Amino acid sequence: MAAKVLLMNDDKTTMEFVLRVLEDIFGKTREEALKMVLEIHRDGSGVCGIYEPARALEVAERVTALARQNHYPLRCLVEPQ
Repeated sequence: MAAKVLLMNDDKTTMEFVLRVLEDIFGKTREEALKMVLEIHRDGSGVCGIYEPARALEVAERVTALARQNHYPLRCLVEPQ
């Protein structure tokens, strides 16, 4: 079984911060990250990665912790694949 990790759009988190998360945590290239940011903005959310469930939760917690440290409300969800 696998789980997908999604980032949710919001009106406060900057595009640059989301790009940083996608590159640093999800290992996306700048081009991949830019496409993903546009998808998240357009669709309200975007799948950033698919992992084993325990790893998906770890990644989501890491994203959430980094967002809070930087005072952003960015939400990261884990859903079954």
